[in-house]
Amino acid sequence: MSGYDSNPFADPVDVNPFQDDSITKATSGSAGNIGEFNPFTGTEMGRTVPISAASSEPAILHTSVEQNPQASSAAGQANLIRQQEELERKAAELERKEQEMQNRSRASNTGVKENNWPPLPNFSPVKPCFYQDFEEEIPEEYRRICRRMYYLWMFHSATLFLNVLACLAYFTADAAYAVDFGLSILWFILFTPVSFVCWYRPVYKAFRSDSSFSFFFFFFVFFFQVVVYIIQAIGIPRWGNSGWIASISVLRSNLPVAVVMMVVAGFFTVNAVLAIILLKMVHSKYRRTGASFSKAQQEFSQEVMTNRAVQTVAADAASSAAQGVFGRSREN
Repeated sequence: MSGYDSNPFADPVDVNPFQDDSITKATSGSAGNIGEFNPFTGTEMGRTVPISAASSEPAILHTSVEQNPQASSAAGQANLIRQQEELERKAAELERKEQEMQNRSRASNTGVKENNWPPLPNFSPVKPCFYQDFEEEIPEEYRRICRRMYYLWMFHSATLFLNVLACLAYFTADAAYAVDFGLSILWFILFTPVSFVCWYRPVYKAFRSDSSFSFFFFFFVFFFQVVVYIIQAIGIPRWGNSGWIASISVLRSNLPVAVVMMVVAGFFTVNAVLAIILLKMVHSKYRRTGASFSKAQQEFSQEVMTNRAVQTVAADAASSAAQGVFGRSREN
C-alpha cells in the first residue's frame, strides 16, 4: 500500500538532460575552441589578406607620359588647321555643286546646255565648243565603252605629239628627213581635232541618242582611221610617221634616235590594236540597239529638212527660181 501513499502532486525527481556523459564531454573538451573559431582563418577558405595590406591608392589610370603645354597647344593648333582645311574643302565642293545645279537649271530653262569641253579657264578668250557629260547623257549600259573611246582619242593625240618629237630627232640625225618633221607637225595639228569631230563625237552622239545615222557615220570614218593607224605603225619614209621601217632604217647610223622612233612606232601599233578591239565592241553594242540602215536614212532626211542652213539655201534657191520665172513671163 505504500505505493499508493505517494503524493501524485509532489515534484518529480529532478533530471537534468544536459548532464548526460556525451554532452558533458563535448562541452568540456571543445568549448574554448568553439568560442575562438574564426571561419575566415581556416586553410580550407584560403588565406585572407588584411585590409591594411591592401593598396590604398584609388583605381585611377595614370598617363604614362605627361603632355607638355607647348606640345598640347601645337596639337590643338594642328587640329584647328586640319578642321579649317576640311571646312574649306567642303565649302568649295558645295560651291561647285551649286554652280552645276545653276548651270543645269539654266540649261533646262533655256533648253540649251552650256558647253563644257574642252575645259578651258574662264579668262581664256576661246570658249568650250561641245557639251560632254557621261553620267548625265550616256546610258549606263554604254557608258564604259564610250569612256574607252574617249581615252583612245586622248592616246591618239598624245601619240601624234610624240611623233612630232621623234621626227624632230629623225631630222637632227639626217637633214634629208626634214619633210617628215614638217608632215608630223601637220598631222598633229590636223588629225587631233578632225579625229575628235569625225569619229569620237559621232560615237558619243550614237550612244547618247541611239542614232543609227551617227553609228553608220562612225563606222565609215573609224574604218579609215584604223587604216591610217596601220600605215603610221609601218612608218613609210617621207610620210611624216615614225614607224617601224623608218626607225629600223636609222638603227645603224644613230641608235638613240632609233630607240625614240621605235617607242613611237610601238605607240602607233597599240593605237591600231586598240582601235580594232573597240571597233568590234562598238559594233556589238550597235547590234543590240536595233539600229538599221533604213533608220539612218530617215534620221538623215529629218536632219537635213530641219537644218536651218539647208532651209536657208532651199529658200534662196526657190526665191531665185521664182524670180527667174517671173522675169521670163514679163519679157514674154
